[in-house]
Amino acid sequence: MKIALCNELFVNWELENVISYCADLGYDGIEIAPFTLGEWPNELPVKRRDSLRNFADNHKIDIVGLHWLLVGSPGLSLSSPDPEVRRFTEKYLIDLIDLCADLGGRILVFGSPSQRNIGVDQTLPQVWKYAKEIFSHCLPAAEKRNVTICLEPLSPQETNFINTAKQGIKFVKEMNHPHFQLHLDVKAMSYEKKSIPEIIRMASPYLRHFHVNDQDGHEPGYGMLDFQPIIEALREGDYNEYISVEVFDYTDGPEKIAARAYTYLSHLI
Repeated sequence: MKIALCNELFVNWELENVISYCADLGYDGIEIAPFTLGEWPNELPVKRRDSLRNFADNHKIDIVGLHWLLVGSPGLSLSSPDPEVRRFTEKYLIDLIDLCADLGGRILVFGSPSQRNIGVDQTLPQVWKYAKEIFSHCLPAAEKRNVTICLEPLSPQETNFINTAKQGIKFVKEMNHPHFQLHLDVKAMSYEKKSIPEIIRMASPYLRHFHVNDQDGHEPGYGMLDFQPIIEALREGDYNEYISVEVFDYTDGPEKIAARAYTYLSHLI
């Protein structure tokens, strides 16, 4: 397993500074929230993409991929009843596939809770169908650029569409494509009835990416959860990909949070 950090923790930092700081701490990768690149990150110039990729390469750290895909750019929705909105969203996701690959990334984590909600007068089967249609149209581009779309189940406190790993697995199985897999998040799993290690074991055949955070929003090791059984469950499932730190409580500041998370996790893996 390798350790990455999600960059939105470093509010208002230039991405190069995030990359160099994380590399100095020992992180193997960083994961980018597109909204930190601007309102329309899909329009990021080629020269800037190349510069960021080369900067990361020179610091011997991977740009793992992108998450929070639809946040910050207006008019995007996986679940909108308006077909024009869905086509716009589809085109945007294809653009993010290209952005991810241009930066050297291989993962798109689809969380974006507000942009996937089942709306008033909508049903689960309707939104399920919309989501499958959009992702299906994105998969040729994902395969071409060697990028994997990873669906993230989220808690009912965040969204009303795909709230459990079991639902996420069902969706992944229906998509039936090697470039569409499952992402799991510790905070989200903490709302399920099964234990987190049980969920990981159940989901391991489909698992491609993993976010580590505490159920209270802190970094691993500084909240309520013991991550030893979580890491052991990942290891039992032969998970050799990234565990990526995604924090929601920024109170202690990015430098301290990033350093503590790396120290804690590096002693577990």
